[in-house]
Amino acid sequence: MTALPGETPGTDDAPAEDAPAAPAPGGGADGPSPDGPTAGPDAAEAPEAAAGGAAGADAVDVVAEAASASSEEPPEAVEESAKTEEPSEAANSSVASADGSAAEETSEASADGSESAEASEDGSETAEASEDGSETAEGSADAAPAAELSEAQAELAAQRELRERIEKRKAEKAAPISAGGGLSGTAADLLAAVRAVESGEKAGTAFFARTAPAPTPAPASPRPAPAAAQPPRPAVPEVPAPQAASPEALEAVRAVLAQGGAPEALARPAVDALGEQAAELLRTDPWHLLAVSGVRPEQADGFARALLGSECGPDDGRRTAALVGRLLEQAALRGHTALDAATVRTALAGHAVRDPDAAVLNAVEEGVALLFGEGGDAEPDETDAEDGEPDEDGVREADPTADADAAPVRMFLGLDRYALAEESLADGLARLVNTCEKTADWTEAAAGAPSPSAAELIRTVASAGLVVHSGGEAARAEPAALIAAARGLGLRAVGAAHSEDGRRRLAAATGDPATAVTLAGLLSGAQGPGRDEDGALALDLLIVLDAPQLDVEGAAVLVEALADGARLVLSGDPGVLGSAGAGRVFADVLAARACPQVVSRTPDPGPIGELISGIGIGELNQVDAPGKEVVIVPVRDAGEAVHRTVQLVADSVPRAFSIPAEETQVITVGHGGAAGTRALNEALKQRLNPGPGRFGGFDPGDRVVHVPAPGRAVPGVVRSADGEGLHLDCGGVPVVVPQERVESSVRHGWALSAHQAAGMRWPAAVVVLPGDAAQGLSRPWVYTAFGRGERHLSVVHGADRALPHAVAEVPAQERTTRLRPLLEALLTPDAGSPTG
Repeated sequence: MTALPGETPGTDDAPAEDAPAAPAPGGGADGPSPDGPTAGPDAAEAPEAAAGGAAGADAVDVVAEAASASSEEPPEAVEESAKTEEPSEAANSSVASADGSAAEETSEASADGSESAEASEDGSETAEASEDGSETAEGSADAAPAAELSEAQAELAAQRELRERIEKRKAEKAAPISAGGGLSGTAADLLAAVRAVESGEKAGTAFFARTAPAPTPAPASPRPAPAAAQPPRPAVPEVPAPQAASPEALEAVRAVLAQGGAPEALARPAVDALGEQAAELLRTDPWHLLAVSGVRPEQADGFARALLGSECGPDDGRRTAALVGRLLEQAALRGHTALDAATVRTALAGHAVRDPDAAVLNAVEEGVALLFGEGGDAEPDETDAEDGEPDEDGVREADPTADADAAPVRMFLGLDRYALAEESLADGLARLVNTCEKTADWTEAAAGAPSPSAAELIRTVASAGLVVHSGGEAARAEPAALIAAARGLGLRAVGAAHSEDGRRRLAAATGDPATAVTLAGLLSGAQGPGRDEDGALALDLLIVLDAPQLDVEGAAVLVEALADGARLVLSGDPGVLGSAGAGRVFADVLAARACPQVVSRTPDPGPIGELISGIGIGELNQVDAPGKEVVIVPVRDAGEAVHRTVQLVADSVPRAFSIPAEETQVITVGHGGAAGTRALNEALKQRLNPGPGRFGGFDPGDRVVHVPAPGRAVPGVVRSADGEGLHLDCGGVPVVVPQERVESSVRHGWALSAHQAAGMRWPAAVVVLPGDAAQGLSRPWVYTAFGRGERHLSVVHGADRALPHAVAEVPAQERTTRLRPLLEALLTPDAGSPTG
């Protein structure tokens, strides 16, 4: 075949696609865009401008709006740039349009099975539709006695103590702390300490001060499993569907929105985000409006001015706390579980906050964010007692004689939900490592393995409670062999896949449908062995396939559901795109060397496998494809790209490979633009299943993607509709989507993003790379998209040199998380000796 071209004749570089902008006040928008529901199926494809016209902007969104380019951009690919713009002097208009309507900008946060939404890999504006059903990680495992606590556990205990102190102080306060120089007492001391540690003047122990001496570190050897019976572990409930808002709550919110000049269309999403007390919350703190997906800070500012008048200003504590929360929420959409405090302060300055230090402190005091330290001294030493007397909260004054050469502590801010999830997950993984029987002899089972890599995996799992297995698509046969071997030994073993398609492929590999489940089905109880009398999953061994798709909250819930002594194997391909939700569980466990690692030596076969293997190491190689397994289709512009894509799906691929159109998946970089998912889905529907869209824009036979919860995309086909809702067939499973949820949770699915397609495969894949796709391309994106076809891959290529450049020089962007250091501190140094 012809090599992937570095240059395509006649290809013009097109500008990045622009997402639709919100109309200015008085604009003629008639209502929300059909592509911009409150919570979209593209893993929370949410409106960025649901609040209508641009309101009085005292500030410019910085970090939260960093992904305001056209094509979608993944959490890995969005840089955390902080840019400051001069606030508009004339920005004092209301958030509402003249006709009270709302216009919505839509963007993708890919849906790939995690429980929280994230921006996808194509550079577009991202906004999460945070729904009421979002799961929060459960508490961590039972703590060891104080004498056996490790340093990390001591730090976690200190963080919990800090949170309790914050809640106590919030209850005692008569009024919020005013931003600026009015701080006094403990608050002023804490602010001084923050500045001191970040300048390197002291070690940062003030933030982890204790009222008692630090616990003695745990011994290096793993602790034995506790002999005493453990308390029952509660069952993990399935994410509930959002409850319908009461008419009274909706009417009350509409009244407040009208008073503040905001469109009434925000009433329902406001109640969904804030609950039945939304009206009272908005009346007392108008910046709660930022909790509604798509509302921008300048729009919330206009709403607040209309309600509060001269009582509010840019340094209002309610405003700064809401802005910090929004910055952290937007960071979570890009995969981060925490942000550097300096980044947050810079972003706040871009929102016209005059005292960012006080704003950060206020957010911590209000419980909006938690403060963490990394680096420097993790524990106070005996000399700290000589440096100054602690105040009532245990915070010491900065020592001017402190060692100037000591490494400064980096301070991070994080949302409570992700902090608890990471702590719970780290504790749970340590529990599995330390309670597993490590003397099991599976030698005979390993001897019957179908490959050396499978035998190695079986031997490794026999002596470890936590194992990481990495490899490509062909390596999925090794977890299948492990399941068969474990069940042959009488163990309760199953494999959990990210998608229904992955479950079917695993069941085919094991030959037993009972051995394969989806993660959602396992946790909800709809699939798998159910739970034991203690509420834990009735399993001795769980293998999680597509482990890179695990976000930190979903992983914490899963690990907490495993009983002491159970074994867990995380299996996946490190080269694919990461989870749609916050965190990087698979990568953090690998990097922490927290457990044995088995690297598969089974290569992916055929021309597609050879191409993918090269991309994984940064090389876009020419491969021989005598059977046209890989075909490059050069195009000049986006219009030609759409035309050739429809031609491939409808005619060329079915004729050449006998693969019907319904088994060919189109994958493109973004949702917007002339060759994004929306344009491609429209063209493919007109060709493959034309119709009037009589069921809310859908007709029987339409291919769709359904998002039952943020971050989960389930492909399906429309069967019918009635008063109950839209009836779908999702991989053989009937699903009914209520009428009020169709617009926000169902999209056409002939074309998907790479994040949505992760964890699934089709007989044929058509990857579309228009000329304006350059900003959304990276090595993980190309690796993921090109690997979705089993028998055939067509690349509609108009990206010119951007494709080889992305493969060679654009790796995955790092996410800021805390799981790795937590694991490194909790687990013993020899726990992660790698194999393979």
